Amino acid sequence: MTSTLSLAEALAAGTVVLDGGMSNQLESAGHDLSDELWSARLLAEQPEAVTEAHLAYFSAGADVAITASYQATFEGFAKRGIDHDRAAELMALSVESAREAARRARATRPLWVAASAGPYGAMLADGSEYRGRYGLSVDELERFHRPRLEVLAAARPDVLALETVPDADEAGALLRAVRGLGVPAWLTYSVAGDRTRAGQPLEEAFALAAEADEVIAVGVNCCAPQDVDTAVATAARVTGKPVVVYPNSGETWDAEARAWTGRSSFTAGQVKGWQQAGARLIGGCCRVGPDAVSGIAETLRTA
Repeated sequence: MTSTLSLAEALAAGTVVLDGGMSNQLESAGHDLSDELWSARLLAEQPEAVTEAHLAYFSAGADVAITASYQATFEGFAKRGIDHDRAAELMALSVESAREAARRARATRPLWVAASAGPYGAMLADGSEYRGRYGLSVDELERFHRPRLEVLAAARPDVLALETVPDADEAGALLRAVRGLGVPAWLTYSVAGDRTRAGQPLEEAFALAAEADEVIAVGVNCCAPQDVDTAVATAARVTGKPVVVYPNSGETWDAEARAWTGRSSFTAGQVKGWQQAGARLIGGCCRVGPDAVSGIAETLRTA
């Protein structure tokens, strides 16, 4: 069921389970995502596949579905010949697809929808979301993000997921861009060790969100599981806000080969430590599928 309880209220009351990776769930269902638009392409071509992917995670025990709009930008769609109005429709459809999955789930627990807004580097589709430092000013980045955030907010998700942010400068732009939209947000960095991917100390990066009233949770995503422990403690201490974490499986993305390498190091058992350190929104990102999310849900609900 959709919830009359806000996500912020739920976080104040306990721990909420996020979903896992959208792309790997779509790929496991046989969809080809070897495209610059990634999973956003299916919003235009096979939206039912997106709804089914969300449903798989709700059925596995997730409380929050993150929409397939991570790579959905006006600029990215324009490269494919999709005009501004149609692009806006597809961004709104990403929210509706998740809402439809929540309706089909027929769950007795509350369910929420988080509208994904990936970093500028995701639009470039060259791996630069793992580096940051695009050569753009904060003002330029704000001008890039604001129009699509306005469209996503108008579709009335429960929260905006400002995710996989590699650079504190871009985080500053995003925090400016969400002001006045009337929808709360969470902010998650992509990190390596105790720094953002662009090299800034996490303490400084998280501090940007400490006084942002729109932000209801701060943390990390799309990182190695072993990088989560320090980040959770730092985010909780610096911001005083609930912490959100959804790491990758531990494998590494090779942007040139467009493939994952290495082995998974993600286990559902790790989430207890994250919860004890202050994490209140816990799930998985790339290569973390419904089985892993089911394990997370079971672990958190029996903790």
